[in-house]
Parts: sequence; C-alpha cells; structure tokens
Amino acid sequence: MRRVFALCAASSLALSALALTSPAQAAPFHLIKWSGNSLCQIWDDGVPTKPMPANYRAVSKPVPTFDAALAVKAGLMKKGVCKM
Repeated sequence: MRRVFALCAASSLALSALALTSPAQAAPFHLIKWSGNSLCQIWDDGVPTKPMPANYRAVSKPVPTFDAALAVKAGLMKKGVCKM
C-alpha cells in the first residue's frame, strides 16, 4: 500500500511540475458587432460556444489579450464603427 501511495504522490508531483513549466495558451479575443445596431462586444475564442443569437459579424482580427481587445474597441469607437 505504501508503494502505491508513493507512486501516486510522485506521479502527481511530476504532472504538476509539467503543468507549471509548459507555456500557457492564451485564447485570442476579437470584437463582434451585432447586426441591427452599432453595439460591439469583445468575444473570447476560448469559450467553446458561439455567441447567441447568430446575427453578428467579426469586426477585428484576433488579438492575444483582453487589454488589446479593449484598445481595438476604443479605436473603433473613435472611428464610429462601434457605439458601445
């Protein structure tokens, strides 16, 4: 029983170390604009679902961080593409 416990503990530590040293994969963000109005929303591509309802279109290229998506949204608001 001690051997099994030691084996489980060692494998748990090894997997934890592997998870900590591997690079994190950031889900890209992009802006979507709902049809029928000028509302834009930041969408996280890491979410496994699509926005509901499906009457939207992407108005930006994917960016790596939420802060970068906010900067893109601010630029589109200055240009008048997005209102909010």
